[in-house]
Amino acid sequence: MAKRLYFKVNEGLEELKKLRKKQSSIHKERRILWLIWMKENSSTNREETATKNGISLRTQERWIKKYLSGGVGGLLTDAPSQKKSKIFTTEIHEALVKRVHSSDNPFLGYWDAVDWVAKEFGVEVKYHWLRAYLIKHFKTKLKSPRKSHYKKDEQAVNAFLKTT
Repeated sequence: MAKRLYFKVNEGLEELKKLRKKQSSIHKERRILWLIWMKENSSTNREETATKNGISLRTQERWIKKYLSGGVGGLLTDAPSQKKSKIFTTEIHEALVKRVHSSDNPFLGYWDAVDWVAKEFGVEVKYHWLRAYLIKHFKTKLKSPRKSHYKKDEQAVNAFLKTT
C-alpha cells in the first residue's frame, strides 16, 4: 500500500480559487488545481493523488518540497537552478577564454577543443558538452570570421600589395 500524504495546505479554498483565476500559465494553474485538490481530499495516498491530478509521483514530490519551503509563491516560481559546473573549473574556463580569443593559435573546430582539454587538463569532456559550453559562454560557431588567418604571413601580404 502506498504511503499516505501528511501534508497540510495553509491557504483557504476561496483564496486558492481566486489565485487560480489569476494564473497566465497552464503549468501554474495545474499546480494551483493540485493544491485545491489536496485541500479538499487530504486523506488520500500518494499514488492516488498523482493519478487523479495527471502527474507523476516525482513531480508531486518536487511540488510538495517547493510548497513546504516557499509556500504558494515558491510553488509558482519557475526559477532555474544555477548549478556550478563540475566539469569546467575556473582554471579550464580561463584557459578556454585565452584559447578561443587567440588569433595566433585558435581552435580549428570543436573536436580540436575536446582533444586540447583532454591533453592539457586530463579531463575527458564529451563533444556535445564542450560544444554547448563554448556556444553558451563564448558565442562560438563552427565557422567564425577572424580578423586575419592564423597562418598568414605578413611579409607575403606586403609583397602582394606592392605588386598590385
